[in-house]
Amino acid sequence: MADSDSGTQGAGEDAPEESREELRREVDEKYDFEDFGPEDMAEMSLEEWEAAFDPDTWITGRELLDRVEADLKHRVAIREVFAVIERTSHEGEPLLVAYSDEGYAVVYPDGSVEGRGTVLRDVKPTVALASMEEYDVPEMPEGEQLPHPDEVPEGSGELGNKLMQTIAAIHVVAGFGMMIAWFLVYFEIVSVSDNIQDGAPLLALVGGGFFVFGFFVLLIVANARLSDRFRSEEYRNRLRSAGVDSDYRPDFLREEEEERDD
Repeated sequence: MADSDSGTQGAGEDAPEESREELRREVDEKYDFEDFGPEDMAEMSLEEWEAAFDPDTWITGRELLDRVEADLKHRVAIREVFAVIERTSHEGEPLLVAYSDEGYAVVYPDGSVEGRGTVLRDVKPTVALASMEEYDVPEMPEGEQLPHPDEVPEGSGELGNKLMQTIAAIHVVAGFGMMIAWFLVYFEIVSVSDNIQDGAPLLALVGGGFFVFGFFVLLIVANARLSDRFRSEEYRNRLRSAGVDSDYRPDFLREEEEERDD
């Protein structure tokens, strides 16, 4: 009787474990944890989350903050995340903060996160991944990850723009030249053979096509350059709003620093 009870109990304990392992395999196949983002995090059900992340093996404390800092700075450096990353403390407790013009996030050593806005949305998946031993945190990048506003170039692809301008200019000049040739021939300002005289309308047609194409390409290049300048200026404004070129401090950080000074 005792053996029977024991056997029944063992099967009952194994079944949930097998189900958990099966769910964990399904989660591993469904999600790419090397490219885990906020959308994946929002899509996960509670069961999938518990299967993927074993709370008994979570990394916490200063090591967690170090891993989160390295991962976030790497993501900032490759322009996946826009935020200023800082280490600070509150009442002796080390903290990691990330802030920009669109919110902030405070990461505590126990892995809890609070804040608001897009920064909070970007930081949460990083904390979840960094708390896993299996996740390889990228190496901490050196120097500042966000550029100074004055160092932001007007735009990329300047060589391509110049090449397009050259091609467009050649078409415009060629088209204009063919149309002048047609004008001279058609109105008999210059004397040519009858064969060339008969083919004059073709000069006008081809010249017009060259001229229109070249002018169209010039418009595309001009629009691209204006768009580049607009994006560059918008990025500079975001950097200034985040305090990259000033002593700006977010309200939540300034209040804590004032409390420490008192």
